[in-house]
Amino acid sequence: MPLQFNTVKLFAGSGTQELATKISKSYGKPLGDMTLSKFSDGEIQPFYNESVRGSDVFLIQSTNQPSDNLLELLLMIDAAKRASAHFITVVVPYFGYARQDRKDKPRVAIGAKMIANLITAAGASRIMTMDLHAAQIQGFFDIPVDHLDGAIIFVPYIKSLNLENLMIASPDMGGSYRARTFAKFFNAEVVICDKRRKRANEIESMSIIGDVTGMDVVLIDDICDTAGTLSKAAALIMENGAKSVRAVCTHAVLSGKAYETIENSVLTEMIVTDTIQLNPEKAALCSKIKVLSTADLFANAIKNVNEHGSISDLFDVK
Repeated sequence: MPLQFNTVKLFAGSGTQELATKISKSYGKPLGDMTLSKFSDGEIQPFYNESVRGSDVFLIQSTNQPSDNLLELLLMIDAAKRASAHFITVVVPYFGYARQDRKDKPRVAIGAKMIANLITAAGASRIMTMDLHAAQIQGFFDIPVDHLDGAIIFVPYIKSLNLENLMIASPDMGGSYRARTFAKFFNAEVVICDKRRKRANEIESMSIIGDVTGMDVVLIDDICDTAGTLSKAAALIMENGAKSVRAVCTHAVLSGKAYETIENSVLTEMIVTDTIQLNPEKAALCSKIKVLSTADLFANAIKNVNEHGSISDLFDVK
């Protein structure tokens, strides 16, 4: 007797409509009908215009600009739970507050843990995300976490460039493990840019550990916010004799003057994903940003979750 699976229903939050539409198309099922109402004071109220009773519901919403998008996601979870959804998976391509993963100075919040608690308390059964800033954030949840790896998207693209003297670089010490993991796909060497910060988003000094002379360097990072670190690291790498320098970054937060900073940098290109929708006006003025889609990866992951398949099979980088 063939296995019977629950009906899948996909819904998109207002902050991730474009990616959610691509995911639904790749999955082969249209997005569910949902209305998001707002009161005049900005209060949010989501409403499902179709039954979700007994369904496996997947709620797709990144939590960049976290105040509204996160609260909207929490209310979507609560509404689905109260409408008797069988299983609620939150698909959070970009998990906001992931940079607040530890108490690194006195009297600060551990934001990532608090957000994990909120998502769980709201009624989520499972969370699916990609390239967390710190992998240990998976342990902040008391529900299953599917942590997808962006390398499956980036590695084939980098290979297609046929760079002669490929070298992988980390823009800071904290990203060295990520860079080394990425370098294994190419059997490449790793260099590290060591930076000191005065305060958040402001770098005091930077130095490079390793020899980049004559190399085609690819900087690996998970989040690009102001682009200050990546642009300074790229400049330092070129000053030290590199042939070219590119950057790979999963989550293009790109706040402030980031687009201008990237366009004016020595980077040949900045390769990002669509976990966060780019500002179309600013992106049109920045010729160096290349966007790779995560839609197929998330669609396959959703299918495997619904059909009780293996998520680790999706980590096979070609």
